[in-house]
Amino acid sequence: MSSIHTSHNQAALAGTHEPAPQATTATTAPAETPLGPGLVLLLAAGAGLSVASLYYSQPMLGVMAADLKAGDQAIGLVPTLTQLGYALGILLLAPLGDRHDRRRIILAKASLLVAALAGAALAPSLAVLLAASLAIGLTATLAQDIVPAAATLAPNARRGKVVGTVMTGLLMGILLSRVVSGVVAAQAGWRAMFGLAALGVAAIGVAAWRGLPRFAPTTALPYKALLGSLLDLLRRHGALRHAALAQGLLAMGFSGFWSTLAVMLHGEPFHMGSAAAGAFGLAGAAGALAAPLAGHLADRRGPELVTRLGTGLTALSFALMCLAPLLSPAAQLWLLGIGTVGFDLGVQSTLIAHQTIVYGIEPGARSRLNAVLFVGMFIGMAGGAALASALLAHWGWLAVTGMATLTALAAFAVRLWPVPAGEA
Repeated sequence: MSSIHTSHNQAALAGTHEPAPQATTATTAPAETPLGPGLVLLLAAGAGLSVASLYYSQPMLGVMAADLKAGDQAIGLVPTLTQLGYALGILLLAPLGDRHDRRRIILAKASLLVAALAGAALAPSLAVLLAASLAIGLTATLAQDIVPAAATLAPNARRGKVVGTVMTGLLMGILLSRVVSGVVAAQAGWRAMFGLAALGVAAIGVAAWRGLPRFAPTTALPYKALLGSLLDLLRRHGALRHAALAQGLLAMGFSGFWSTLAVMLHGEPFHMGSAAAGAFGLAGAAGALAAPLAGHLADRRGPELVTRLGTGLTALSFALMCLAPLLSPAAQLWLLGIGTVGFDLGVQSTLIAHQTIVYGIEPGARSRLNAVLFVGMFIGMAGGAALASALLAHWGWLAVTGMATLTALAAFAVRLWPVPAGEA
């Protein structure tokens, strides 16, 4: 941090005005590019397809393990490395959107994501698949470049609506990815799913090359200073630390559930394939699509209340799943479906409330604040996937749901803990 403690960079770290970037050829102003429905649809589809790449593997883990002759714990490294790569990508690559033409970054990441997905489709061994999974996570941060692009292109009067539409596309990508991958894997194999995903992202890349304008950089801060500002924001704002920690704890249980569900359903007593695991994504969709209602409640009653309701609902939903060993297999499936609706609603509602809190901390640093929040969340996802795979392999599904319950209760405790005075 000492290398960035100059008067020039201190102003940036405080969220005040930064030096104007040098002249560049990528200076197309947002007002010069009409933001029609077609471009909004392109941005929404791009966000959805790129972030969906993170989740295709989860319902397919059972069939992937059988095909590659990998154990439960070893195949669990696939979602672990994917989520870890995404967290690293947000931390190391997302700040570049303020420093360079965002159009070039979007096109470069789209090309690299296509290559990573194709590598997964053609992987001859688990080791190659794991390397491709890490690359998929790094380059799927394309979604975190598309959303700021939408906010930049939108006029002030329509910005909320445009960003909301793009975020809906991103959310649908998360929710439907598991359903689609489960069905495709059952019909054509897991390699076909990665191949189709590569074609989809390639189509988005071509459309973005033709339809996206150039973006002028918004800061002249050196790369190290941009990264350093993330740490400074985390140090100075207790509300940011609380949000990142609580969302990361929720993400541990969330990712642990989805990363092991397919493996659990593949074994005794269910013997179900990838399509059945993917179908639970529909239950998750029912819960998560209701989560925007949490935004209205946060506006009326405050986001703090929503975080407590969301973390509490998540803990209750996972705790109910711990009763599964007492039930028949059919009843267990119903309990899983109900619990999935509940914890998806709780996690997504809490995320919306946390974003409301974080965006109000320092308006001049919203992109970096968002990056800190999502780094915490995806570190939790990576840790949850790894821990749940080990728990399932050694102690069974009850250990996974127990872990998810405990992490959700810890998140609830964080939301009850007051932010230190002067660190809002």
